Amino acid sequence: MKLVLTSILRYRTAICLGTRLNKYRRAHLSVFLPNSRRNLETSASISSTAQNDLPLAGIRVLELGQLIAGPFAGQLLGQFGAEIIKVESPNKGDPLRVWREIDVDGCSPWFRSIGRNKKSVAIDLHTPEGRELVRKLALRSDVLLENFKPGTLEKWSLDPASIHPHNPDLIYTRVSGYGQTGPWALRPGFASVCEAESGFRFINGFPDPETGGGLHGPPVRPNISLGDSVAGLHAAFGTVLALWQRQKKKANGQAGGTTVDVSILESMLNLMEGIIPAYDRLGAVRGPSGSSVTGIVPTNAYPCLPSPSSSSTSSSTPTYIVIGANTDSLYTRLMHLIGAPHLTTPLSSEYLHNHHRVKHQAVIEEAITEWTSRRSVDEVERKLREAGVPVGRVVSVREIVDGGASGDQVKARGAVREVWVPHANAESDEKNESASGWALKMPSTFPVLEGVDPAPRWAGPDLGTHTDEVLMGDLLGLGKEEVKRLRQEGIIG
Repeated sequence: MKLVLTSILRYRTAICLGTRLNKYRRAHLSVFLPNSRRNLETSASISSTAQNDLPLAGIRVLELGQLIAGPFAGQLLGQFGAEIIKVESPNKGDPLRVWREIDVDGCSPWFRSIGRNKKSVAIDLHTPEGRELVRKLALRSDVLLENFKPGTLEKWSLDPASIHPHNPDLIYTRVSGYGQTGPWALRPGFASVCEAESGFRFINGFPDPETGGGLHGPPVRPNISLGDSVAGLHAAFGTVLALWQRQKKKANGQAGGTTVDVSILESMLNLMEGIIPAYDRLGAVRGPSGSSVTGIVPTNAYPCLPSPSSSSTSSSTPTYIVIGANTDSLYTRLMHLIGAPHLTTPLSSEYLHNHHRVKHQAVIEEAITEWTSRRSVDEVERKLREAGVPVGRVVSVREIVDGGASGDQVKARGAVREVWVPHANAESDEKNESASGWALKMPSTFPVLEGVDPAPRWAGPDLGTHTDEVLMGDLLGLGKEEVKRLRQEGIIG
């Protein structure tokens, strides 16, 4: 039994890591497609037709990154029209392919999302011939995006000093834990560690009731790799800035190449609002604040009775609601609604403005909690909306995808889209619409630009899906026999 299970797991993993349909099945598969897939492929075709209208159309990005920070930047650039050529190891591909939940094809749905609109090319960078192939691709690219430890590209002779003499307009976007310089540059950089070192983790937790400013227990981390995604946002933004700068440089007869140096640590520092200047001028050390925010009252998550229409046993049933009534007028409305006008001005000047209310946060929070905890989340939300007080339920992904609460807004805006994942041997179950694959929901393209189709054009591909297309096409023009040899020697996949 153990042998059988092992074989099944290996088979499924092999499907994700590059097993593709043969030519006959590719040519004839459309006859058997379900209507939903035909609709999705029609949308993709329309998107491809309008590809030249996307803001970054004509920009080629060579993505050498893996996991999250670099690939997320590549995802963002690809969504707006850049051609993303993702180089992966022929043996195992991007490790994210098998991170977190694994689908029936042995691949993570997460990879299908972050790998959208990318061309997967399997090349072994640990071989001289593999690096030479990547060097040739770099000479024909606009951007080289990577998130290796600093010094890795230098070791492979793929760094700016090696490539810029031959492609002086190439933009390097380099993402690392601490940047390309400084005493920590060569340290491995992980988002969780950089979040701690940026001060972000210190302010995320519950305050110690004895000290008032320290942590009560360990800090709380968000259940996502926030630092990686924030660094990816900075990398994408920096790349667009560098492309704009390149255009101006070339207009003046200068080489357009440059390096965008993105640090996860610094990206997190960029989120820290006024914490540094407040400490510098006033000596204020912002500490953890639990579910509220230091110095702004009231804004918090408040308990409510479960919705009568929801099952009380469901772990995702919203029982908390977030209220943001931190302006003077909103605060007054809220206090009158909950029957606490004595906590407002003119009855008491102690609650006149926010800096007055901060001193009485405990009293205010207690009054709000007393009111919300006796009412259902439906009633609380309805009454606050009628009063014009900002309010929102704490929901899980179930409510976002399946509808209800914020899911209605998400659906109306098309913020979640379906993309077809082809799979030749898909098992028949409730998640699969046919034996040829399934439709996968993922976030759409943000921000929304007028006239830009936000639909992803294709899901993250199997490993090496585009190797032959990229190596044998106009880009490198390798012959069939050369590609065959490289594959036999394990240099490509």
